[in-house]
Amino acid sequence: MTGLVEQIKKIKEPIRKKINARLAVFSSFRTKSNQAWFSELCFCILTANSKAITAINIQKELGNKGFETCPSKDLIECIRRNKHRFHNNKAAYIVRARENVMKDFKTRVQHIIKSYGQKQAREWLVKSVKGIGYKESSHFLRNVGYFDLAILDRHILNLMVEDKIISEKPKTLTKKVYYENEEKLADIAAELKMTQAELDMSMWYLKTGEVLK
Repeated sequence: MTGLVEQIKKIKEPIRKKINARLAVFSSFRTKSNQAWFSELCFCILTANSKAITAINIQKELGNKGFETCPSKDLIECIRRNKHRFHNNKAAYIVRARENVMKDFKTRVQHIIKSYGQKQAREWLVKSVKGIGYKESSHFLRNVGYFDLAILDRHILNLMVEDKIISEKPKTLTKKVYYENEEKLADIAAELKMTQAELDMSMWYLKTGEVLK
């Protein structure tokens, strides 16, 4: 179909194993605690407009419990110390998420997925959690073991432009635009017999040389 398909087919076996190992870690989240799920949500709040490695470092420093219990001033200081540009806003989003969605968070998300599907769970997250949109909500659901949604970050969109899957990088990812581009990737995933999550990690590797989360 595209040059991208051929590039992904040529990814070497050690990298494929690394991707599969990371996906297995994500799948294991389905049995983890509510606290671990909330920590992952906060990680995804931190990835918006920032590098993934910055959010990883903050999550490592705070631990799962820190997102749930740290006072706002300590959150701000930790985020600032790790050189995140938006320490005040991000801390405020995390505190607000604590107040609005933390209680029974995992149970609520899993109920929506079981009853209505992954896209509806994403819609609920976008509506309920200030500081995340479709990309970050998709990222969160992938990280807790649900693999049917595309994570349209700048690396993925740039690769889509380079491979002429889309003519230009969208200026704004509205719901309509997000769904249209997600469908394009769904077609490629189907051709490769991959989930959207496996395709995303393969594309991310092609663009960055890394396998992160």
